[in-house]
Amino acid sequence: MMSRLEFRNLAMEFVKAGGRERLAALEDVSFAVLDGEIVSLIGPSGCGKSTLLNIAAGLALPTHGEAFVDGEPIRGPNPHIAFMLQKDLLLPWRSIAENVALGMEIRKNDPRETKRKARALLESFGLSGFEAQYPHQLSGGMRQRAALARTLAVDPSVLLLDEPFSAVDAQTRIILQQELARTLKNARKTALLITHDLIEAVILSDRVLVMSGRPGRIIVPVAADGDSAIPTGRQCTALQAKRNRSSSSPGAVNRGATLASRTRTVPPSARSARQFSRTGTGLLISCSASNRQTRS
Repeated sequence: MMSRLEFRNLAMEFVKAGGRERLAALEDVSFAVLDGEIVSLIGPSGCGKSTLLNIAAGLALPTHGEAFVDGEPIRGPNPHIAFMLQKDLLLPWRSIAENVALGMEIRKNDPRETKRKARALLESFGLSGFEAQYPHQLSGGMRQRAALARTLAVDPSVLLLDEPFSAVDAQTRIILQQELARTLKNARKTALLITHDLIEAVILSDRVLVMSGRPGRIIVPVAADGDSAIPTGRQCTALQAKRNRSSSSPGAVNRGATLASRTRTVPPSARSARQFSRTGTGLLISCSASNRQTRS
């Protein structure tokens, strides 16, 4: 399968104030995101996750190594990639429909097609009837929906998502996760997602990669075919079943089977969330493989 986004031996250094010392942000980062795949990056704050997205978006050039999109070296911003940040960054003087249309206008698309597509996207995100409203007249969740619609309007090959739901409340976040999962699945989009929420990463992603502290490196090995060298979904289920059998509490449930049956669009309950957190990072990551099996 073709790689949409690829990083080869990336390293990134920044010059500290005064110019005498250099800070290593990334070190020897290599992995690929396949066509139609959703990959999440998790890791401690300051490990270079956002720097990696900036390189992918063409907003920064690596000190060493290269990044590619659709096989082309990334030398600067390009039309293949769309970037959605933590804040919606809607222009306050433009209506919601005009904000969604902005990228298409910059690309000089046909005005009538631009209007039609903007309205269709707003309708698909439950914002029909709010086209003429301005950002300050909408809730935070509605603004994030509009921002996501704007990101998808330019029909990018790859979406870069930098903690897109971190600024909204927990209930709104679950709703937005469902809408994002549905949209990416229907449009068969490729995405690289940064999140600090392990549960969000497992639910939304086909693979989850873990980064070390600074300088950031991928500490879960990545095989040559692009798959993480981590346990499969079946191994995840077997491991959890073994834990349950050894548990002294009566009526223990096979949480691994529960995890393996989850799909990208179904958020976990509060009880399941606690079960997720108790299983540990390795098991969390391995369960993303079983999510993919249930969706295929």
